[in-house]
Amino acid sequence: MTMKTATSETAWESGRLDSLSGNKRLLFGQMYEDAELDCAVLAGRRRIFCIASAGDTAFALAKAHEVVACDINLVQLAYAERRFGGAPRTIGDAEKVMRFARAFMPLVGWWPSLVRRFLTLSDPEEQSAFWSRHLNTFRFRLGFDFLFCRPVLRAVYAPEFLSFAPPNFGAVMRGRMERCLRHHSNASNPYARALLLGEFCDAAPEQATKDRYPVQFVLGDAASTLESCPEGSFDGFTLSNILDGATDSYRLRLSRAVRRAATEDAIVILRSFAEPPADLKQNHASEDRAMLWGVVDIRPVRDF
Repeated sequence: MTMKTATSETAWESGRLDSLSGNKRLLFGQMYEDAELDCAVLAGRRRIFCIASAGDTAFALAKAHEVVACDINLVQLAYAERRFGGAPRTIGDAEKVMRFARAFMPLVGWWPSLVRRFLTLSDPEEQSAFWSRHLNTFRFRLGFDFLFCRPVLRAVYAPEFLSFAPPNFGAVMRGRMERCLRHHSNASNPYARALLLGEFCDAAPEQATKDRYPVQFVLGDAASTLESCPEGSFDGFTLSNILDGATDSYRLRLSRAVRRAATEDAIVILRSFAEPPADLKQNHASEDRAMLWGVVDIRPVRDF
């Protein structure tokens, strides 16, 4: 079932990554969030609220939970709902941007055969050595940092999606990639393959709905949707990075809505591309195999 709720002040409301006016677009053909981490954190809880996005987290959680998947973008929500019905993946705007960036990889010595060899490795020490010897070259660092500099990013992303990024974003993102390969096996990391080769990382579409609870898909922003739910409706929340590009007033509103809709011992998972704030007690970003995140904040709802 698809319901519609009111929208709120957040950059995601436009349904676009750029600042142009126009129709809402499919932004993500795949989620770049480690769903296994969310499943482990939320294990044993009955009802979960999540951001729909491309549907990956909702599908993973639906193996063991009742799931409400919400998205402010009708195009994105419809895509996730089709995928839950068995439709194949397609590429969104984020994948198109990454495909464009990967076209320059041979220019910095990142030949596909070399990258594939790197992705077969399973020992973090061997991966780190391979990275230092073959991939982390001067040409790579120069090219990568150029692609992540403000003028280039402004050509693709709306200002709201850049406001939280540190000035040296390229170096920061390279550091996150290195952090991931020091902690996780490449060979068993589907997110590394998706980012570096553009290869999707799930099973055949016909396997998508087997042994899962039904997912309720809801159109609307998260705060409005949660405000419309009865108190104590959810035992867990995984909110992607919806506060990247949101106003301070929306942050406060979402916090209140989550606490109202939560059971007493609910858990909240929130990601961000930003660097972790000084007052963040524990950051779980290194546990997420997707390489990208500066913050993976996991906390009891009472502290949210």
